[in-house]
Amino acid sequence: MKIRSLLAGAALALAATVAAAAGYPERPVTLVVPFPPGGSTDMIARILGAKLQDKMGGTFIVENKAGATGTIGATFVARAKPDGYTLLVSSLAPFAVNPFLQKSLPYDPVKDLDPVSILVQAPNVLVANPKVPVSTLADVIAYLKKNPDQVSFASSGAGSSDHLTAELFWQATGTHGLHVPYKGGGPAIQDLMGGQVQMSFQNLNAVISQIKAGSLKAIAITSKQRSPLLPDVPTLDESGIRNADVYSWQAIAGPKGLPADVKAKLHDGIVAAMNDPDAKKKLTDLGFEIVANTPEQFAQFQKQELARWQKVITTAHIQPN
Repeated sequence: MKIRSLLAGAALALAATVAAAAGYPERPVTLVVPFPPGGSTDMIARILGAKLQDKMGGTFIVENKAGATGTIGATFVARAKPDGYTLLVSSLAPFAVNPFLQKSLPYDPVKDLDPVSILVQAPNVLVANPKVPVSTLADVIAYLKKNPDQVSFASSGAGSSDHLTAELFWQATGTHGLHVPYKGGGPAIQDLMGGQVQMSFQNLNAVISQIKAGSLKAIAITSKQRSPLLPDVPTLDESGIRNADVYSWQAIAGPKGLPADVKAKLHDGIVAAMNDPDAKKKLTDLGFEIVANTPEQFAQFQKQELARWQKVITTAHIQPN
């Protein structure tokens, strides 16, 4: 009788889980963006949320919980109930950089977060103020060697993708510039155009319009192949800088322990949403590449990114905040 009772209980629990997944989402789902409104991650989350409502039904709400380079929002999600109703949409810092730049991080990006999918990726592009006397990557390297620690490189903040790409570039070329961190990409780009700083590795989507307008000069791109948006701009690799392919990426995850059926249904909805023709055009026009990969692929890529950026941060002696 006890065995039958146990089996019956297990069957009821399984049926309840299947029923929960079948009805998901039965109430609003919160997409937590750990950055202020208006940035790339916020925009991607809002496009995704609107399309998930179309594909899955229900309501998807974007909530911005900014602060500490994404740590506040990531911690909030890591501590939430793992039922699929609180999710994190974020760029790479909370997933692969913060453990090496923040003391006493209140969450573990591997142990406390359940990977669902990398949504998009976009390369960075080395841009310069038009008055800086460089036109090619060889010019940039020569200019840096002639003016060690004097050529200013703007970034959207310490530990950001643009900052770490510059550090990786300096390590690969045996050069070094002067890092000038800003509170966000917008102010960095404004000062770059104004000539207060000279160069920067910015996300392609953030500077494509300024490049096309001639307000910034594109030198090289960090993707494996040239971008169709900038077909005349060479990659770092073809310019002789190896192992410096860098992408800024945005991904979605939940608290560790998402029910398998809910996670699978959510993933299917995300793949459909990201490949929706309207969403895809909006994102690719901005320079993003649709990824929409599996949780397993996300986890493997995250492992590689953690190892890569730990090495860059350690080699550059970047101190935790």
